[in-house]
Amino acid sequence: MSDFPAFPPGFEFGAATSAYQIEGATGKDGRGPSIWDTFCLRGGAIRDGSSGDTACDHYRRHREDVALLADLGVSTYRFSVAWPRIQPSGAGPVNPRGLDFYARLVDDLLAAGVTPVLTLYHWDLPQPLEDAGGWRSRDTSERFAQYAALVAARLGDREPRWITLNEPWCSAFLGYGNGEHAPGVSEGTPALAAAHHLLVGHGLAMGALRAAGVREAGIALNLDHVSPATPRADDLAAAVRAETQRNVMWTEPLLEGRYAAAESDTWGELIECQDFRRDGDLALVSAPMDFLGINYYTPSTVRAAPWREPDPARRTAMDNRFEAVPHPGVRHTAMGWPVVPGALRQLLTSLRDRYGARLPPLHITENGSAEHDAPAADGTVHDAERIAYLESHLRAVAEARAEGVDLRGYTVWSLLDNFEWAYGYSRRFGLVHVDFPTGTRTPKASYHWYKAAIAASQAP
Repeated sequence: MSDFPAFPPGFEFGAATSAYQIEGATGKDGRGPSIWDTFCLRGGAIRDGSSGDTACDHYRRHREDVALLADLGVSTYRFSVAWPRIQPSGAGPVNPRGLDFYARLVDDLLAAGVTPVLTLYHWDLPQPLEDAGGWRSRDTSERFAQYAALVAARLGDREPRWITLNEPWCSAFLGYGNGEHAPGVSEGTPALAAAHHLLVGHGLAMGALRAAGVREAGIALNLDHVSPATPRADDLAAAVRAETQRNVMWTEPLLEGRYAAAESDTWGELIECQDFRRDGDLALVSAPMDFLGINYYTPSTVRAAPWREPDPARRTAMDNRFEAVPHPGVRHTAMGWPVVPGALRQLLTSLRDRYGARLPPLHITENGSAEHDAPAADGTVHDAERIAYLESHLRAVAEARAEGVDLRGYTVWSLLDNFEWAYGYSRRFGLVHVDFPTGTRTPKASYHWYKAAIAASQAP
């Protein structure tokens, strides 16, 4: 590891998971149904017809997973709390058995010397709230803040770092814009309302966390490095629309307290009705954060395209007159995503240049690759492509830091192979191979590489 990029003392290396993807036990100890439980029952929604009912059985085996984290040598572990475990209906008093599980997890992590990083929302909305309108409704934002207060009241004394929302772009646009994710609908203005109410929910939850006295709080955004396919004016304009949808509609309200300048060109008539916005929302959303989490996997190159649906009454919020173009000449992961680590450095430096002093310290809260890895005859998993992906992206992180980006940590997605949303169990991101029928965990070559890399970075 002598050629591993240098990181300073205190730089944090971590691993991440999320509740629905690993816990299983969806009907245990009072947990209520989530939108993903419902979505998985829809024919054809999940590529392999599976669900998160068992997943990695982490709910029963969490101590085994804490031991893996301790052996790995990470300083942080990012996990999420399942809202339906805490409030099965999305409202009302806490379900003590659900909250007890997370209290045990946090205590076990701290005892193992691993700092827990808690995400309040990683997409598993209680189904009763979706039945009442979901994120299209401002009431869900207010319910989310109440839920945040309940969790903070129990864990705030020993849980140091909190993330309100994970990837609100996915919740709004994959969930309500094109139906690829739960709740699985394809809408126009209601999807934009969902996006706004997610931001409002973040702001309200930040207030609840501050009132509870938590030490650090922020949000995790999946941001793209967006490039135009050509320097033609129409492709340049398409890239602005793509960056508005993927990045700026989130970062401008959060960091600047204003809406994206190009939102009218991006959504046309869909954004003309703004009944879901209220006076004071921007001040609420832009309350200072202690950090900004960045989830990064792959860049986007786009070109201009016509409306797919000319009639605004039938158009979805994902119809923005741009389309992705291929990335020839680079390796692609099992997700079909091009591997371009330099784009991560460019994304980080562009955020620094755009927002300057308004940009809080950054953490890479997810980065990793799905690969076609499987156990060899001797049981080992030789995932050399994942190692190459992680090494190249860590080098990009080091380069961004050398250029002055205040980046304080890097978290691999994911600790475990898991339920990969609409792909079911057909995609594997883990450092640890999981045999889903038995739950057996087998650290892959990438686990051992990351362990050695962390140790090398901490060597005097």
